Amino acid sequence: MADGSLAGRRGRRVRRWAAPAAAIVLLVAAWQVFTAVSGTEQWLLPSPTDALAAGREDHASLATHTLATAKLALIGFAAGVVTGLAIAVVLHLVPLLRAALYPLLVVSQNIPTIALAPLLVVWLGFGLLPKVVVIVLVCFFPLTVATLDGLRRTDPAIEDYLLMSGANRRQLFLKLELPHALPPMFSGLKIAATYSVVGAIIAEWMGADEGLGKYMIVAKSAFRADKIFVAIAIVVVLSLAVLGAVLLLERLLIRGRTPRDADV
Repeated sequence: MADGSLAGRRGRRVRRWAAPAAAIVLLVAAWQVFTAVSGTEQWLLPSPTDALAAGREDHASLATHTLATAKLALIGFAAGVVTGLAIAVVLHLVPLLRAALYPLLVVSQNIPTIALAPLLVVWLGFGLLPKVVVIVLVCFFPLTVATLDGLRRTDPAIEDYLLMSGANRRQLFLKLELPHALPPMFSGLKIAATYSVVGAIIAEWMGADEGLGKYMIVAKSAFRADKIFVAIAIVVVLSLAVLGAVLLLERLLIRGRTPRDADV
């Protein structure tokens, strides 16, 4: 019975991944056929094979730029996670601050990050710090909102029981509120993970000596759309890799999920 249940979960997992994989294959095939039939110039819309050839041609340079972007994205993501969790905890523990600052956090998301980038360069220079700040600005908000929502949705009955049992505010937070907030917190982490690499690209557009953002700018100046597509593909792979690490961490930390949840 257990073997059948395990096989069923594996089958659902395969079906879940098979559909998007098939869609990607069909999209790439249609792209290849369209460029071949339409005769579109390579500088305007390269075919997938053109992009693959450009990737092989520039593999050494791409490896260097990819490593630089991955490093920046991970540093910024880590800083964004710390910032987002710290803000969520402080706003949860101090209701007056939450009432005063939460609307400002929401309003801050209406300011385009790309518009702040030049100001960050003026204020902080061209080093690592302004780039990390850009990624933090991109990543912290979904994590803060999701965690804050999870912390506020604890079961009132259990909270009353713990208070009657003599639990103090610290114990209530660590034993009830924080564990209860883990699922929504990881939802925010998943969003922040996918944003981190994009934030790194935006940060590199501000001015960088290396990185996929820098590589895209050079390729655009040379009208090498094939190289831009290669960089975009690598950005997608990096984003999925960071997301996969968050999913793995979620599996390790969150227990008591249903079998359906465990297949995700």
